[in-house]
Amino acid sequence: MTSFPPLLRLLTGFILLAATVSAAEKRPAKAPSPVLAPITDTPGLPRVLLIGDSISMGYTLPVRARLGGRANVHRPPVNCGDTARGVASLDQWLGAGRWDVIHFNFGLHDLKYLDAKGQLAAPEQGRQVHSLAQYEANLRKIVARLQRTGARVVFATTTPVPAGSQGRVADDAARYNEVAGRVMRELGVAINDLHAVAAADLAKLQRPANVHFTDAGSERLADAVAARITALLPAR
Repeated sequence: MTSFPPLLRLLTGFILLAATVSAAEKRPAKAPSPVLAPITDTPGLPRVLLIGDSISMGYTLPVRARLGGRANVHRPPVNCGDTARGVASLDQWLGAGRWDVIHFNFGLHDLKYLDAKGQLAAPEQGRQVHSLAQYEANLRKIVARLQRTGARVVFATTTPVPAGSQGRVADDAARYNEVAGRVMRELGVAINDLHAVAAADLAKLQRPANVHFTDAGSERLADAVAARITALLPAR
């Protein structure tokens, strides 16, 4: 078996490393998802912020299209996750600009069950991210921060959890929506009942045993979101 001198082995290593770096530099950067990409405001139009998880990501572009020429529709460049993440990240997501309408939801990531590795798990094998009491406490903090912006704030109810969904219990959304509804009514926050919109035609709008929606489902939710926001936009 041939043995290379230490210096030659070192030089070979440098050559291989350089080739790897060069290949990485030539590889085109992955384009950001258009859903999460920032937008440039059209001057003179109201500013709208959508806050939410992957369900809201599904209706972001359709809502933006429906409100084209009437509002600048933004969203944080991330899946907003659970209420604890919302409490920690709101200042960053809100930024320094003025908002006219903020449409938000948290729920599906609060009610899910995770195992010790942070993976979705059956209830008996995991732990729920937030109890109803924790969910309520976090929602109150979130609403207080959003209301300080002076924007018109709307809470979207959490969409249904169908039977067979991994890491979640069917109909848990109803229990979390009951808590959220009580908080919103107490604090004077408008409610957009997306749970009812989806539940009215769930077999056609939602994927089987999955909390996510078909394209048609996201379009249906977008109709409801755009209509609710339109009613709250300031007169031009």
